[in-house]
Amino acid sequence: MDFDVSLIFAILNGKVFAAINRKLQRNFTRSGLGITPEQWTVLFYLSQQDMVSQRALCDKVFKDKPSMTRIIDAMERTKLVERCDNPTDRRSNLIRLTRHGRAVKERAEKIALITQRESLRGLGLTDINIAQDVLRRVFDNTVEGL
Repeated sequence: MDFDVSLIFAILNGKVFAAINRKLQRNFTRSGLGITPEQWTVLFYLSQQDMVSQRALCDKVFKDKPSMTRIIDAMERTKLVERCDNPTDRRSNLIRLTRHGRAVKERAEKIALITQRESLRGLGLTDINIAQDVLRRVFDNTVEGL
């Protein structure tokens, strides 16, 4: 079997993710959006399922509770999200997008798609499907039993 072990470790250690994140951050900055890739992930998830607990956000975007608290605090300061009382659990808050957050999400989504196209330049649909399948299997193998 002929494969590049250093490339596999780079992928598994997050170097590809970090490079794409830096590119996404540059594109957000150039466009005048004052958000981070982490905030983009939260905006995207909340646009799919609004009014979720902070714990659910942690699980969905793979962040620990202190990191998610910092992200939500920053997003709340810039009026992207708001915390609401959870009627079923007084110990937790629900997070929801504001009108401003929805507008920023729409702009950010366009930039994220451009970044995705830039990152996948030169790859055919077959390449992308194979990579997606392989990475999904690696992901499934690592989260089994968590």
